[in-house]
Amino acid sequence: MSENKVALITGATRGIGKEIALELAENGFDIAVNCRSLQDASEELKKEIEANGVRCEFVEADVANFEQCENMVKDTIEKFGKIDVLVNNAGITRDGLIMRMKKEDFESVIDINLVGTFNVTRNVIPYMIKQKSGRIISLASVVGVAGNAGQTNYAASKAGIIGFTKSLAKEVASRNILVNAVAPGFIDTDMTKVLSDSVKEGIHAQIPLKRMGLPREVAKVVKFLASEDSSYVTGQVINIDGGMVM
Repeated sequence: MSENKVALITGATRGIGKEIALELAENGFDIAVNCRSLQDASEELKKEIEANGVRCEFVEADVANFEQCENMVKDTIEKFGKIDVLVNNAGITRDGLIMRMKKEDFESVIDINLVGTFNVTRNVIPYMIKQKSGRIISLASVVGVAGNAGQTNYAASKAGIIGFTKSLAKEVASRNILVNAVAPGFIDTDMTKVLSDSVKEGIHAQIPLKRMGLPREVAKVVKFLASEDSSYVTGQVINIDGGMVM
């Protein structure tokens, strides 16, 4: 069994998930990086994580598939002996006005973002209950709090994660398992880099801090929720949005 605490992070090969993996590794966590296919496994990322003197292993699963998630969690336990922290980060967007939205675009976002959060959490929870400790941190969004035109599917999935988080927190608090969510606003990732300067200016105008957030700024809040510093925090949704939704 690993002497370090072990974090399983879904969708952690890029973007916010990658930054969370690196941040937790810098703070002494062994990292299980979930990827949809081991073909997505990056030796460069593994080296970056292990440069902090911790272990890194890739674990394969499509989070929308319950059986694959069950096998991924078993694989993680076999490799590390335990899971102390689960970060539900995997997610997709399929934006569009509802008049034009295809049924499969709605369903795929719900399946990966919301059902995926259930699939992984459901398979991790029995181990955390047995060890009478754990942290579950899920990536919601300010869109799940305030809504956004053209994102009914994404907003529904993220609002679902918020309800899931608050309900699960009440279920497992007696077992010393803390369940929280973070709700990022506009974060500077590959998805926002393709936006035009005029669109970015419009976004900045909506944010009191007048800039997008950085993936590392999200990762640092996740680190807090994964640490002993958050030992009296559960059932919360922390907005990381530069004041956009108050």
